[in-house]
Amino acid sequence: MAATRDDGSLGPAAARARRPRGAKDADRGRLKIGDDWNAIRIIALSQSNPLKAIAEFVENSIDAHAKIITITRGREHGEHYLSIRDDGDGVPRDEDGKPNFKYVATHICDSIKRRLKGEGAGAGLQGEFGIGLLSFWTVGDELTLISTGTDQRSYQMTLSKGQSGYTVSPRRVLFAERGTELKISPLLEGIRSLSGEKIQWYLASELRDRIRQAEVRVTVIDKLARKQYEVEPRAYEGRLLHQLPPVRTPYGDAYAELYLAEPDERCRVALTRSGTRVLEDLATLPGLEHGPWTSRYLQGLLDVPYLNLTPGTRSGIIHDERYAALLEALRPLEAHLSSLIEAQQRAEEEQASQQSLRAIQRAFREALLALPPEEYDWFDIQARARGESGARRPGGEDDAPTAGNDEAAEIGAAEPSLSPGTQRQFFDYAGPLFGVVISPASSTTPVNERRRFRALPRDRSRRRVEEDLQFCWEIAEGGGTLERTGDQEIEFLAPAAPGLTRLRVTVTQREVTCTAEALITVTDSLEPSVSSAIVNSRGLPGYTFERAAGELWRSRYDLERNVIVVNNGHRDFVFATRNRALQLRYLVRLYVKELVLRNFAGVPPEQLLERMIELSLYAEEKLKTG
Repeated sequence: MAATRDDGSLGPAAARARRPRGAKDADRGRLKIGDDWNAIRIIALSQSNPLKAIAEFVENSIDAHAKIITITRGREHGEHYLSIRDDGDGVPRDEDGKPNFKYVATHICDSIKRRLKGEGAGAGLQGEFGIGLLSFWTVGDELTLISTGTDQRSYQMTLSKGQSGYTVSPRRVLFAERGTELKISPLLEGIRSLSGEKIQWYLASELRDRIRQAEVRVTVIDKLARKQYEVEPRAYEGRLLHQLPPVRTPYGDAYAELYLAEPDERCRVALTRSGTRVLEDLATLPGLEHGPWTSRYLQGLLDVPYLNLTPGTRSGIIHDERYAALLEALRPLEAHLSSLIEAQQRAEEEQASQQSLRAIQRAFREALLALPPEEYDWFDIQARARGESGARRPGGEDDAPTAGNDEAAEIGAAEPSLSPGTQRQFFDYAGPLFGVVISPASSTTPVNERRRFRALPRDRSRRRVEEDLQFCWEIAEGGGTLERTGDQEIEFLAPAAPGLTRLRVTVTQREVTCTAEALITVTDSLEPSVSSAIVNSRGLPGYTFERAAGELWRSRYDLERNVIVVNNGHRDFVFATRNRALQLRYLVRLYVKELVLRNFAGVPPEQLLERMIELSLYAEEKLKTG
């Protein structure tokens, strides 16, 4: 074994034996600092975040076993200051029982905590570089550190930014308090606006686990804003994930506290070490800039106590063998989290599809309510609406059971069907009048023919309003005559000449008044396709997805299943998925295409296009307001 000197270096013979060939005459030596003061300046200015510096001062108090820490922001003698007071053990004392400020000031980069960790007695201590005190340069101009000795007297050490000297002196106080007080004044011009609320939020995230584990109470008193804040460890949102795969390496185990939340750009997984945050976003590290960390579905933290930090800013890690072992150990956890996120995405897609289907069907029901029933008598809507409302048209010659003469005005918003002996629930009763629609809102009537119209009053929740109503019908524009203008249902007699008639109804319930209009196209002849609508008793179809990327078809109607099959691999669908509103409009247009093709079979192309424009206009309008 090669002989070594007392200082740990190799002796001459051993050094010669270790030299590579061809380097016998090479000069050798050891690195050292040429300018101690310049090195201290570089270290002191390496911390660029003043909030991080404040967090380090709080951590020093926690390491000193403090249970109450008070951070005060205020102004004294015209100068802004920041103080941190705790009830911990104080500065370690020298042989005379006084705070050993001299050791603190003259042992930069020689951390007592690091030595204690090496001896196995530093459990729970966070510092290890011995440079935390110098970070006051990024906060203010002068630091005063106050602590008590065994003689129950207070002593203080003063450091000034940009100066290499320090002073230690007794401090005159009436009663010496236990613990330590650190005061920085005056604060730098750029951080005087640093509010107590910002300090509170930063510490709640930065020292989340340290505060919880140490059971320390941290209070921020902002005298300038006259407010006081309690630093509560940040609570994550979402569902806490249990039974996660362990993250084990030869250097130790990592602890993951992760929550599955709704996707949001603010969702991040923080990297911490022994309870102190190192990085806000784990996905910014090389080798981790991929899913699931970039998915924005996860909140929480990954605590890795064995990582080596960069001493300057304490906000980065060294990419050594420990970091490489962490990347390898994270693979099972990443696979497990990815599967959970995929399941969450599938559930969201299913829920969005159900919501979209309800919105589309509601829009079409409202659109068909506004359109002439003899032309759009589809999907048994009239029959179901009559069954739900329970009302039928008064007897008369128009009661013939034909699609064209059925009372389309009975169509309305879906309402609960109640048998005569059923007790209504509270939510079944309609509220005050909120709006009214006319059914049909758009129609075509031959000259000299009659058509019935009905006003449908509704409350805010679209329930039918029936009590204390007064109706007033009028022809706002165009020709024609009305009968029983004070009833809910009226009969319109078309004029002898074609034209456009605007019908208006005013509904009053006590002090609330609502109006609605309908357009009547009076024509001398009807299209032959008007009576060719096919009545489908199966109800409005649903829709499903089929991925056929590269194929040109956008949708097709499956008659057996009564669903519209949508090609979600088509480029137009992919374009429409940029936002939900655009996707809904795209699906409505596919519905319009399929329903018009199905229910106007054999109609010339130009008439099909007219029908598509008409139906899409009313359906999309109801989609917006519904």
